[in-house]
Amino acid sequence: MTRELSFPPSIRLVQSLDELVTTRFADGVNALCWPRTLEGDFAEVAAGLDVEIGITQLDEVEFQGLHLSAAGQRAVRVMLEDHRLLTERGLQPELNCINGYPPNDPSAPLRTDVCSFHVDSATCDADTYLCTYFGASSEGLLWEQAMRSVVVPETRARLLDAYGGADDAGFAEWLNAHHFDLHFAPLPGAKPFTFGVGNLWRVATLHPGCTVQACIHRAPDPLPGEKRLLLIS
Repeated sequence: MTRELSFPPSIRLVQSLDELVTTRFADGVNALCWPRTLEGDFAEVAAGLDVEIGITQLDEVEFQGLHLSAAGQRAVRVMLEDHRLLTERGLQPELNCINGYPPNDPSAPLRTDVCSFHVDSATCDADTYLCTYFGASSEGLLWEQAMRSVVVPETRARLLDAYGGADDAGFAEWLNAHHFDLHFAPLPGAKPFTFGVGNLWRVATLHPGCTVQACIHRAPDPLPGEKRLLLIS
């Protein structure tokens, strides 16, 4: 069963895992979404996990220690099956329980954690797969509604001050080396779109040979006391 979803032309809906994995990014499409309504009590699984603050990678051993209802067990099977299927496709998925993130450095000239709008980058042909099973989901931002953070005047001034040099080729190299140029600020009136819970996404990354713009996205800012269950590859 799928839900009716409406997205801009840069996002394409698919109907199966095979379509999600094999469809080529082209004609401006830089994100694919397989809408799903998943069975199981993922909230029960999240509540039962005793994890430290930060990101904990999950496996069968972690789940075996939980005392779950039948619905909770179904949720575990769904996550493990997704992990198995993507692994069989030659990917390297992780199942994570996210229990907050380290605090941001208030002295940093630019926020560069995963909760900042950014594009993923790779040195080879690779895409990012994401699914939120429980908790707030990831968000995306269209390119026409975004501006590179490094060109926002106030931000660029802070970066130049941190760099301690002139706005020249060396500065551009410094921005790239610190991944500052991968982050984006929403334009006034921008309307980020939600990835939703249960949907499996594949988003384009910045890499040599990429024929479309990488997908701008971010993780949600953590809510106090709320865990997230996430698949990422």
